[in-house]
Amino acid sequence: MPDLAPLSRALLSVSDKTGLVDLGRALAGRGVALLSTGGTARALREAGLEVTDVSEVTGFPEMMDGRVKTLHPMVHGGLLGRRGTDDAVMAEHGIPAIDLLVVNLYPFEETVAKGADYDTCVENIDIGGPAMIRAASKNHADVAVVTDVADYDALLAELDANDGRTTLDFRKRLAGIAYARTAAYDAAVSAWMASATGDRTPRRRAFAGTLAQPLRYGENPHQSAAFYRDGSARPGVATAVQHQGKELSYNNINDTDAAFELVAEFDPANGPACAIIKHANPCGVARGDSLRAAYDSAYDCDRVSAFGGIVALNGTLDGATAEAIAEIFTEVVIAPDADDDAKAVFAKKKNLRLLTTGALPDPAAAGLMVKQVAGGMLVQDRDNGRITGDDLKVVTKRHPDPRELADLLFAWKVAKHVKSNAIVYAKDLATVGIGAGQMSRVDSARIAARKAEDMAALLPLDDTPAKGAVVASDAFFPFADGLMAAAAAGATAVIQPGGSMRDAEVIEAADEAGLAMVFTGMRHFRH
Repeated sequence: MPDLAPLSRALLSVSDKTGLVDLGRALAGRGVALLSTGGTARALREAGLEVTDVSEVTGFPEMMDGRVKTLHPMVHGGLLGRRGTDDAVMAEHGIPAIDLLVVNLYPFEETVAKGADYDTCVENIDIGGPAMIRAASKNHADVAVVTDVADYDALLAELDANDGRTTLDFRKRLAGIAYARTAAYDAAVSAWMASATGDRTPRRRAFAGTLAQPLRYGENPHQSAAFYRDGSARPGVATAVQHQGKELSYNNINDTDAAFELVAEFDPANGPACAIIKHANPCGVARGDSLRAAYDSAYDCDRVSAFGGIVALNGTLDGATAEAIAEIFTEVVIAPDADDDAKAVFAKKKNLRLLTTGALPDPAAAGLMVKQVAGGMLVQDRDNGRITGDDLKVVTKRHPDPRELADLLFAWKVAKHVKSNAIVYAKDLATVGIGAGQMSRVDSARIAARKAEDMAALLPLDDTPAKGAVVASDAFFPFADGLMAAAAAGATAVIQPGGSMRDAEVIEAADEAGLAMVFTGMRHFRH
């Protein structure tokens, strides 16, 4: 077959030595001559394999602390030489052909993730590796290139199936993987350089990810989808261990991320917290003396919507809380950890997914958010804005009392994670009504008040829990009507950004209703 390429000589130069010796033995056992560099050559020799140093081929030693070793025509000529076209030139200059390149790159992404200093990060930018990868990938008509340990077995299976040769289709696939790897590597370097130099809007942006899993479908069954990791160490669904349950779906991943980012707003040092999410919006959030108490309060906010939802916890899941969660159908539970009792409870619920992350994400950490639009993408900082009681400006005659102030700050953290327009009613550090995603802020206020009435009817309570509650609005009230809807529902205090042209009118209405109102000076739109 004309697309079959023989494999006589391989160049191996890897940073990650996982599986290296086994691969070297398998290649040598098939009669493949091994060419290598530095630590890779040393590891192969220590395993008893015969290896030729690249420096013997190039006639130059490795120099400049290893910065220069493979950047030489004897190497790149061997990778780029076209069989049947460049044979005479290669023979004239004594350039032997290289049929296989196995390279993985300096661990730049890992070095940055560890918080290394600038000079250390620079030294971990690989130059020779990407150059060789691009050369071999361009010449995939004749050369196979492997950049990932995960492809070692596939390479050996290919050789076994084709009498020690590789097919063109296989080499094309490897070349595609290789170009994606160098693109991702360059994206990581460019992103780090932009951050290191303080360039918030670089002329060109590159983003990359590594496939975590193909998904059955996207938001809807007719949409194909996949989940990619970006390599960051932020605790969450991408880094979690899944203990049980079927594969996560696109919507599961999206909603689980929303739930965990929300519950992380509540420092476990200040007590347990629980967030229940449905369709990326919270349907109940609460703090409590225990995780079980926090879950119960969050669940009470909207028991109907909680069915089939996502539960996020800010501490180690225990058996008692797991028992409560297991009483209704829940798609996913995510927490920093889970004890054996909790795992035993969930083991009886085969469709429930349990994820543990080892830690909570830092809500104050910097990061980027990316949204695709027609013809481009929007890039912004993660919304890591936070306020404390000291940041609040009381604008009404009445000041919030200590209970109201605690509830206002709690409701504000929740409102940050509700789709705008967002209105959140809270009482005793628990949500009692949430209005989300309406085109009119007054409609969100009315929906939240109605949710509180539904809560009262379902539990049942003697009266709506909106009475005596506080209200958070993610953006200013453009008119007094939204505020008055909250007052009519029985709210006693309001937290909002302020900044409307009608602030004076809204403040006057709050004073007439006897409300306490504070301005944050910060908005939390979430689209």
